[in-house]
Amino acid sequence: MHKAGFVNIFGKPNAGKSTLLNAIIGEKLAIISPKVQTTRHRITGVLTEPGYQIVFSDTPGIIDPKYKLHEKMMSAVKSALEDADVALLIVDAKDSLDENLALFESLKLKVPCILILNKMDVISKEDMAALVSRCEAWGHAKAVIPISARQQKGVKELIAKIVELIPEAEAFYPDDTLTDKSTRFFVAEIIREKIFHLFEEEIPYHTAVIVTQFQEKETLTKITAEIIVTRETQKGIILGEKGKSIRELGTLARKEIEQFIDRKVFLELFVKVRGKWRDNDLYLKEYGY
Repeated sequence: MHKAGFVNIFGKPNAGKSTLLNAIIGEKLAIISPKVQTTRHRITGVLTEPGYQIVFSDTPGIIDPKYKLHEKMMSAVKSALEDADVALLIVDAKDSLDENLALFESLKLKVPCILILNKMDVISKEDMAALVSRCEAWGHAKAVIPISARQQKGVKELIAKIVELIPEAEAFYPDDTLTDKSTRFFVAEIIREKIFHLFEEEIPYHTAVIVTQFQEKETLTKITAEIIVTRETQKGIILGEKGKSIRELGTLARKEIEQFIDRKVFLELFVKVRGKWRDNDLYLKEYGY
């Protein structure tokens, strides 16, 4: 008997969805930052073991859309709601439980769900036991599982429960598949993650990254990427005085890209201003949204 299914992860921004996906797959597929709304795309990670294959999707945090970019992000959530066999509903254990449960009820799920209480490492056992009781009393989840995605605690128990719930089916992907996204996609995401780490306030939210060249030469891979911003002042901040900031960004991104593709990389970054790109359908399509 072989089992296989699509398991999609839902929750508020910063609940730990991306960290959980990375912990399950054992590879860094989803970028992470302490800032909210880091994830913009639906990112697939495939876990294949003897007897089962689980296709996970990390989705953007559920928000009230303010731009067309946000609308595209929420349409990724909507499509994930429609094709899941099992839904993982993840809650930051320090966040308001009532708010999260109300949000999950509004999703009107038609598939079995597992409620995950993340960040068990930052609250006491007594408080966690009380949260588990409240979640069980909610009555909509097949299981309530406390985890620490960052410390990879509770992940094995979670996977065992998922395997119970997914249907009998043949594998959807070859055994060695980790994701359905391209290397170019992950390179752009790595650069975008470094922007989240290096720049404050609105800059990361006004930024898109497009890889315009990915050329594998004999001794290295040459990559050119464009960083898109909405205003000249933002371009100035990313460039920094005498190019200091963009050099730092390039160095951090290049090191991680080299680890990711296991090759030496020559990385060239350019900054372009595209006013209101977040509300422009043509730009959004061009930038992969």
